[in-house]
Amino acid sequence: MAADRVAAALLVLGNGLTASGLSAGSLARVRAAVSYPYVERVVFSGGWEQARSGAAEPPPGCREADLMRAAAVSMGMNPDVVRIECRSRSTLENLLHVAQDGLLDGLRLGPGRPLGLVTHAWHLPRARFLAGKVLGLRGAALVDVPASGLPRGGLFEYGVRAASRVCFLGVRDPAVLLRRERRMVTMLRRGV
Repeated sequence: MAADRVAAALLVLGNGLTASGLSAGSLARVRAAVSYPYVERVVFSGGWEQARSGAAEPPPGCREADLMRAAAVSMGMNPDVVRIECRSRSTLENLLHVAQDGLLDGLRLGPGRPLGLVTHAWHLPRARFLAGKVLGLRGAALVDVPASGLPRGGLFEYGVRAASRVCFLGVRDPAVLLRRERRMVTMLRRGV
């Protein structure tokens, strides 16, 4: 984050759940959001990724964004600035559902009032790319807010990022993006 550029709002992308609650990565992202200077709105986004494998739906209030919100409020975040999106299973769905639900509406985001993307450094390039596709925010309209820890991602994240750029080339329609993402994930899991 550049010292002279402070985000007007934050979008905190989930990093998954464990059997006991938030993953270490999700908690690191919550801490990064809580320690950020005051913003008008904080959106926590994360559902239950395990839906892809057919896992049962978690009980009410136990999806990732619900747990991130609870953790942030317990760390001192003002609950009045918090919104949640808890249906998503991927980074693309995070952004699509945030847009569909109007969770950033009314903020007049752009280069003078950027959106802060809260995620790990290895995930930021793909998150920025998808924010451009879905939200229309690029370059100076986004501020990187990297969470500390978890220096992973490696070749898999690089592969997903490269595949995203190819599969999503020229596409902005949400339904087409989702169809292409599902095909891409299937191919990557098969090792194609």
